[in-house]
Amino acid sequence: MQSLEDWKAARLAALTAEDGWVNLTDRVEIAPGPQRVGRGPGNDLVLSVGPDHLGVLTLTDGGARFATPDGVSQDFAPAPGGFPQLRVPPLLLEIHTVDGVAALRVRDLTAPRLADLRSFPENPALVIRARWERLETPDTATIGQRGGADMQVTLTHVARFTFAGHEVALAPTHWKGGQPMFVFRDATSGRETYAAARFLMGEEMTDDAITLDFNRAFTPPCAFSPHAICPLPPRQNIVAFAVTAGEIWG
Repeated sequence: MQSLEDWKAARLAALTAEDGWVNLTDRVEIAPGPQRVGRGPGNDLVLSVGPDHLGVLTLTDGGARFATPDGVSQDFAPAPGGFPQLRVPPLLLEIHTVDGVAALRVRDLTAPRLADLRSFPENPALVIRARWERLETPDTATIGQRGGADMQVTLTHVARFTFAGHEVALAPTHWKGGQPMFVFRDATSGRETYAAARFLMGEEMTDDAITLDFNRAFTPPCAFSPHAICPLPPRQNIVAFAVTAGEIWG
C-alpha cells in the first residue's frame, strides 16, 4: 500500500491539477443542437469566465465537437477521469454526463490552483481490517446528491467491523478504478470535517476481507466547488461515533 505521506501528496496533486476541483467554475446543461458558448449574454451556454464568445459546441452521436470563432473545429477526446475533454484556452472544457443528461463543465486554466488540506494526526487504531461480505442478493438504494438529483445505486457488498463498541456495516455505493468507494458521515461531520460526508476508498481486498484506512478519508469535490455533484451517504453509512482520522474541513 502507498505510504500515507505519498497518498497525501498524490491527493493534493490531483485536487490542484488542471482538471482538478479548485478551478471548476461552471456546469451548464447542454440542449440539443449547436450551442453558442461564452461569457456574453447572447450565448446559449453562458459562462462565468473566458471571452464573450468562446465558440460553438455540438453534441453528436459519436461525441462532441467545438468550433472556435476562427473556424477551427476539434473533437473532445477521452480523458483519464472518464469524461471527454478539450482545451480551448483559457479554458478546459469537459462533457459531464449524469443519468443520461450531458452538461458542459468548465475549468479556468488561468486561475490559481491552491488548496490547504489539513488532517487529524495519524490514528493507527482507525486502520481497520474489516470483513468483506458479498450480499446474497444485490440491493437497490436511492441516495441523495449534493448539487444533483437523487440516484439509484446497486449495493453488492458490505464491510463489517467493530469500533469503540459499535457494530458497523458500511456499504460502498460507487466503484472507482476497481476500488469500492464508501461515502460516510460521523460525529465530526459539520464540526471538524465537511458536513455532507467524507469519502473513503477500500484497499487490499480479498474475497472476505478489506482494509479501511480512515486516515485516508477525504473531503468530497463539492466542498471545493459549487459546480461539483457529490453523493450523500446511505443511512447505514451514518455512524454515531467520531472518526478522528483523515481530512479536516473548515
